[in-house]
Amino acid sequence: MNDDEFAKLPIPVALVVDDEPLIRLDTTDMVADEGYHVLEARTADEAFAFLKQHSSLKLIVTDVQMPGDMDGVQLAIAVARQWPHISLIVASGNVTPPEGLLPPSAEFIAKPISPQLIRDALDKLGLTGSDAD
Repeated sequence: MNDDEFAKLPIPVALVVDDEPLIRLDTTDMVADEGYHVLEARTADEAFAFLKQHSSLKLIVTDVQMPGDMDGVQLAIAVARQWPHISLIVASGNVTPPEGLLPPSAEFIAKPISPQLIRDALDKLGLTGSDAD
């Protein structure tokens, strides 16, 4: 996506990161239902490369376990350091990050993801309803 295309996206913009296509699609729909224009990435590495080009996102929803050099926890930590304005939802069905590992701008949710879990995490991050803008 080039800069002009990105600039034309409706805001707020979220990025969903998951290597499982069906889960990524379901999560994208749930986040879109909360008022976000949603982009997708298959891996944390792909998401990080995207962020180097387009970092004016409001939210990232990422799985923990993915192929590549970076997992979802590492992505959350890197995003919090480099782009502290981006809020994060980190999800996993297998791994729960130890207390204090995720940055303050991140909420952890256990899979399977549901619309209510997304809403609750957004509430905790202060990003619900008109606040998403």
